[in-house]
Amino acid sequence: METKGRAMRADAERTVRTILEAAERVLAADSAATMEQIAAAAGVARTTVHRRFATREALVEALVAWATERFHQAVEAARPLTSPPLVALHQVTVNVLQVKIGWRFAMSRPAASGSEAAYEHADILAQCDELFRRARDAGLVASGTDLEWARRVYYALIHEAAEEGRELVDAGAVDRLAARVVDTLLHGVGAQAQPGPSGLSGSSGPSGPGAGGSAR
Repeated sequence: METKGRAMRADAERTVRTILEAAERVLAADSAATMEQIAAAAGVARTTVHRRFATREALVEALVAWATERFHQAVEAARPLTSPPLVALHQVTVNVLQVKIGWRFAMSRPAASGSEAAYEHADILAQCDELFRRARDAGLVASGTDLEWARRVYYALIHEAAEEGRELVDAGAVDRLAARVVDTLLHGVGAQAQPGPSGLSGSSGPSGPGAGGSAR
């Protein structure tokens, strides 16, 4: 009897996941899609969807909670508080991009105040701030950097990379996007000064014919 109960629960969980995955696909394409359209995409009856989610709002809330849990797990899997900061920063970026690309609609929705999803977002923020402190202490980030600003810039880079990532299909695309995000965050987009012949950055002075007097 207990085995049968576990099997039924597992079957119910699979059905819920199927509905949520279908909801993400459908709503990402059309945010006004109906419960009937979601049911059709999931391959289940409309009544099956309504049994598990009384309203469309309840379905969207469950979808946000599901995606946020995946997001939280993705951050923690990168061990941002214990891995070497540069390693952690790259792995967090890879993991987060995978979730943001795969759960685009859900990740664009705000978490309800006081919800489990809101708590998870707050914990993610705290872990990100700690990772940036560790990066500063390791010399990856300049000592005078405003870390809150740095984190906001990082979030913006993640957002833009996720937007671009939706158009990429090859297996290494996310890793390359993550490398670009981290490189831009740590080094910016300005030209890097090249050492001159004496080992100093740039040229030591004018050169060529006519420099410092007439050529003879």
